[in-house]
Amino acid sequence: MLSCSFKVVHLFRLHAPLRWVVCGEPKQFFLSCILSLQTWQAALGTLNPNPTDSCSLYLNQAAVAALPSRVSRHNSPSSAHFLSRIVRSCLPGGSNRCIVMVCERPDVFASSCAIARAFPIFSRRSTASRRTDKKHVTVEFLIVGNDSSSLDPTELECLSNTADGVRLAARIVDTPCNEMNTDHFLDEIKAVGDELAITPVIIRGEELKQRGFGGIYGVGKAAEHPPALAVLSHTPDGATQTIAWVGKGIVYDTGGLSIKGKTTMPGMKRDCGGAAAILGAFKATIKQGFKDNLHAVFCLAENSVGPTATRPDDIHTLYSGKTVEINNTDAEGRLVLADGVVYACKDLSADIILDMATLTGAQGISTGKYHAAVMTNSEQWEVACVRAGRSSGDLAHPLVFCPELHFSEFTSAVADMKNSVADRENAQSSCAGLFIGSHLGFDWPGVWVHVDIASPVHAVSILSVQK
Repeated sequence: MLSCSFKVVHLFRLHAPLRWVVCGEPKQFFLSCILSLQTWQAALGTLNPNPTDSCSLYLNQAAVAALPSRVSRHNSPSSAHFLSRIVRSCLPGGSNRCIVMVCERPDVFASSCAIARAFPIFSRRSTASRRTDKKHVTVEFLIVGNDSSSLDPTELECLSNTADGVRLAARIVDTPCNEMNTDHFLDEIKAVGDELAITPVIIRGEELKQRGFGGIYGVGKAAEHPPALAVLSHTPDGATQTIAWVGKGIVYDTGGLSIKGKTTMPGMKRDCGGAAAILGAFKATIKQGFKDNLHAVFCLAENSVGPTATRPDDIHTLYSGKTVEINNTDAEGRLVLADGVVYACKDLSADIILDMATLTGAQGISTGKYHAAVMTNSEQWEVACVRAGRSSGDLAHPLVFCPELHFSEFTSAVADMKNSVADRENAQSSCAGLFIGSHLGFDWPGVWVHVDIASPVHAVSILSVQK
């Protein structure tokens, strides 16, 4: 349809409401109102994506941008990360703007998620800044290729629900701890529950200790706002399997008594990224009418410093009944998640358990800033996760799963295990995941998937410069 070998994105001002729309013919482009065909063709001729390129049009009231048409096998065919960058950097100013995305049908979902990431909700800019004005964005998809049929209303609803979930997660991650402590996060969970007609189960404070959640309680007991385990459960009639998503929700991570330095502590408001992603995904999934049992388990705590803080050398008994010698209070995420996955197994009878966390700095060394690290006891699910990442634009890449070689890193002389590795150069990110899995048991017959998003959550947040 377009005489060019790359994908095209059009960005321009428009007086229109916020909506997702699909257009089937080029003549329906809103661009035709302000551009001649000659100008349009000239703009296309200037584009040389390496890997992207853009051209401003009509006194900067519009822009045309190009994405690469070919990507490597570990990237998303949608070029989702490039698309987010283009939208953030090239979209003209104004309160009413439009994006026309030209892509093939398989790339629509990932493209819509990428566009949603470009419009973060949280801001505390002063009222003197024009950036605080409310903005309306219309997103239009022009579908090309072998299947160029229009999206049906159900598909559009899916895009809208997913975009809302993406932006909900981003808002929580972007909000600082003085506005997103464990109390506030529970309010977010309750709000989603109200919208979905689900009453959350909440275990909090001293009750955690009494019921044996030594990981969550031990991490969060020194904070002003008490730690919590919260659960949203969707149990429709006719369900054939039970799935649990478990999210690490450390609303702020000082490192505890193994305290972080002045350069590594800033940004730790994002350490609740796993729980935030689970909440956004759960909301979107249930609104789409998910047919099986689905539980979202949130392990919430602030890893703070105080008179009651956990000390290195302390020993905690986790919900699994196993004892853990603390040799690093800054390896706290695995402690709360260990309690969460065992709760999913014992109390929710989950067949499939997925935990998600901003778990290790080593994840970025293992799989980089843009690919989440995935480790699982199932080769089938490992392949499925990588494929899902390419389809959605949330890229993922496998970690080594080899507990017989790596779990000895946690050997303790006085407890069942330590919480941090002896050798930080021995598959550190994999070992952190193995710590969580060990509380389920490496012979557990169900499917366990561990997803470490430590670097991706930072990369997305840093790039989310509000227009």
